[in-house]
Amino acid sequence: MCVTPPEPNEREKLVTSENNGREQADATGDGGSVDAATEDFVAHRNLLFTVAYEMLGSAADAEDVLQETWLKWAGVDLGTVRDRRAYLVRITTRQSLNRLRTLGRRKESYVGSWLPEPLLTTPDVAEDVELADSVSMAMMLVLETLAPVERAVFVLREVFDLGYDEIAEAVEKTPAAVRQIAHRARAHVAARRPRGEVTAAESRRALAAFQRAVETGDLQGLLDILSPDVVLLGDGGGIKQAVLRPVVGADKVARLMLGGLVKLPVAVTMDPAQVNGHPSLVIRLDGELDTVVAVRMEAGRIKGLYAVRNPEKLSYMREATVLSR
Repeated sequence: MCVTPPEPNEREKLVTSENNGREQADATGDGGSVDAATEDFVAHRNLLFTVAYEMLGSAADAEDVLQETWLKWAGVDLGTVRDRRAYLVRITTRQSLNRLRTLGRRKESYVGSWLPEPLLTTPDVAEDVELADSVSMAMMLVLETLAPVERAVFVLREVFDLGYDEIAEAVEKTPAAVRQIAHRARAHVAARRPRGEVTAAESRRALAAFQRAVETGDLQGLLDILSPDVVLLGDGGGIKQAVLRPVVGADKVARLMLGGLVKLPVAVTMDPAQVNGHPSLVIRLDGELDTVVAVRMEAGRIKGLYAVRNPEKLSYMREATVLSR
């Protein structure tokens, strides 16, 4: 289920789910609860999608989690719910934790590097610095190194500022245990997260220099904007050609980028875009979306390049996704 108001086909899913919920509600004599449940769910859908996406790194799986959340929410007796927002977040968190186990098995057999699914985001995401930082490609990869419950606790506490008691109910742990998990997760993330603050303007300038160098075949210009120990990760998912292992070092990355694009027998265009709240590049071949390139900046240079080519991960680059805290 997408994060914007449902399209007709998605509305049909809601109607079907509502009918199921209404049947359950009628059985308990609470037939009017479905409309209220729908209003609450729609009101918090963007938030729930953001929670699920930050836990999973996959928009498609986040949509599935929202559908599962709705199915459970539609059958809840709202009269027993004190805080509906917190209750919905709790359902979404538990469904996301269940989904993480499936994703873990899927990633084990994934061809090449697995990268989060890129999202074309609205300008307001970039304006919320903490939210933009939490959904950046670099941070999402750091979150991948956490255990599932650690990830849930970190996201709910550090990004959404939920209380320890609320998080404890969501992950089915004691508040004391959640405090320990949160401390451990914060230390883990702090040791691995990107260092140094980079403004959007700095990122745009670096990307513009990167784009000019690639388009003109300027090897030295590319070396000047890449950090000496830059790392390139590619995600083709076994469907599109991409580097199977990380490529490390400015010279290797620069020559690979220039050589790969020069050999293509089609028209190549590169355009700036706001992806996961940060300036990025979109590469099109003969006008067709082919690759999304996100970057991690450090000390004015590009430290990380994340190139997503897997077409199954590019569907959320067609229109902007609304994220919310």
